[in-house]
Amino acid sequence: MQLSQWTLDEKIGQLFICGFKGLIPDEGIKALMDEFHIGGIVYFRRNVESVSQIRELSASLQASPRNHPDIPLFISIDQEGGMVSRLDHDGISRIPGNMTLGAVNDPELTCEIAVLSAQEMLALGMNLNFAPCIDVNNNPGNPVIGVRSFGEDPEKVSVHGAAAIRGYQTTGVCATAKHFPGHGDTAVDSHHGLAAVPHDRKRLEQVELLPFRRAIEAGVDAIMTAHVIFPAFEPDAIPATLSRRVLTDLLRDELGYEGLIITDCLEMHAIAKQCGIAEGAVRAIEAGADIVLVSHTLPEQIGAIEAVREAVRSGRISEERIDQSLERILSLKAKRLAIAESASQVATAVEPADSGVLTPPEASSSLLGRAAEQSVTLVCDTGNLPLDSAQPVLVIWPELRRKTEVDEPSVHKYTLGDALQAAGYDVAVCIIGTEPEEAEIHEVMNQSTRYNQIVVVTYTAEGSIPEGQRGLVKALNRVKESRVIVVSTRNPYDIAAFPEVGTYLCLYENRQFSLDALAKVLDGSNSPQGILPVSLGSEYPAGYRKPQLDDLN
Repeated sequence: MQLSQWTLDEKIGQLFICGFKGLIPDEGIKALMDEFHIGGIVYFRRNVESVSQIRELSASLQASPRNHPDIPLFISIDQEGGMVSRLDHDGISRIPGNMTLGAVNDPELTCEIAVLSAQEMLALGMNLNFAPCIDVNNNPGNPVIGVRSFGEDPEKVSVHGAAAIRGYQTTGVCATAKHFPGHGDTAVDSHHGLAAVPHDRKRLEQVELLPFRRAIEAGVDAIMTAHVIFPAFEPDAIPATLSRRVLTDLLRDELGYEGLIITDCLEMHAIAKQCGIAEGAVRAIEAGADIVLVSHTLPEQIGAIEAVREAVRSGRISEERIDQSLERILSLKAKRLAIAESASQVATAVEPADSGVLTPPEASSSLLGRAAEQSVTLVCDTGNLPLDSAQPVLVIWPELRRKTEVDEPSVHKYTLGDALQAAGYDVAVCIIGTEPEEAEIHEVMNQSTRYNQIVVVTYTAEGSIPEGQRGLVKALNRVKESRVIVVSTRNPYDIAAFPEVGTYLCLYENRQFSLDALAKVLDGSNSPQGILPVSLGSEYPAGYRKPQLDDLN
């Protein structure tokens, strides 16, 4: 289509992806599509209830009144897998996260997982995934990346990132490599503040930039920016999202990237509290971004679009600059979505439209089970494995608390206790908060006196392990000496808080496939096969795998 057939308002609208609340299109998102001509939608968990509901939602959005109905919407989502899974509902495959796949270290498996995820996204009407995360997580205190990364080895992250990109895009879903130029070595979450990566250019070339170079070589459709300052590239302390030196001089000109540049959400405090969302949208486009993401708030979304309109009308941004981004957007929609449409037609032909299951369990369980079983990582053991099936086991399980007036524990769906009971063990489960209080710790210590086999599950969502969990493990280890088994179910770095424990294993998520795989290691029916994706001190470097008897025979 000739750009002359587009009004300025229509052109600018295509440069925005926006979100909304609810399971059906509300008046706000309808107005953004009809009056402001936005080019895409982003889903969150708040938009998803079931397979049939999300299918209907996607179809209704694509059928919404628009001036150019032949140009489809980008319908996007953060479906990284693991702990960042917006699609975590019955009938949808529980895709493993990146660090789980990094522990397996099989790029072909990473590609297969991406294909499975992309097939399900297409069946739900989605065509743009804000994944893979190709940040190199080399900062143990990183509060926002962690297990979203494939690991700390730039080469390994590069290989797995390229494999995931291949899986998504050959299936017809646009992949998004993020967060450029790299968010892995930060100690601040961009949702809450502005971080900086102070390393020199040589180090950034060797570590942070390598996965993005490989993603560009793999033909990645989109790259998402980081709200992070990189003094080596931008000496004026401007976050990458708003920096022309980063987005145009580095990414476009030096690295030769020709695909879409998408901002991370401008409502994050790193932008919203620094220059404001509306001004941030203008600066991002000036810097070289093609698509601006404003995920949540209708007045902020409208304000950002109107700010860009005014910037063009005043001459601050040229219409030619808008046209450059529009051409990239329309080109990708025509290229990638043609593949997606063909794939969706094939899926519809073989699958009832009202089916509540996207992928038959027998088709996905083998793949997902294999990924889980190959990811369980044994760091150290002083003879506690396997568990004795003739003795009862106490499992200590931390859960996030719901933010209610009475601060009730969230309802758990499946714990390690369930997995061990299925394996034939007599199990008691003691549920505590992820930040347990003194009374909870006291109760656990009392209960522990009746057990000689104790498995403590730890869960660290961000930064370092909460003090309550740390203190509980240390107290149990003092009383029970080497008979305590500790399993981290998210952040593998937890062992730094209690290096004296005799047995420590790493999972990288706490969902059923991983817990079932862990139970098989604890009962001795499987050997732990995972390779450490990150270093846990000098004794356990990245790439470490504790030798097994099978290795010695």
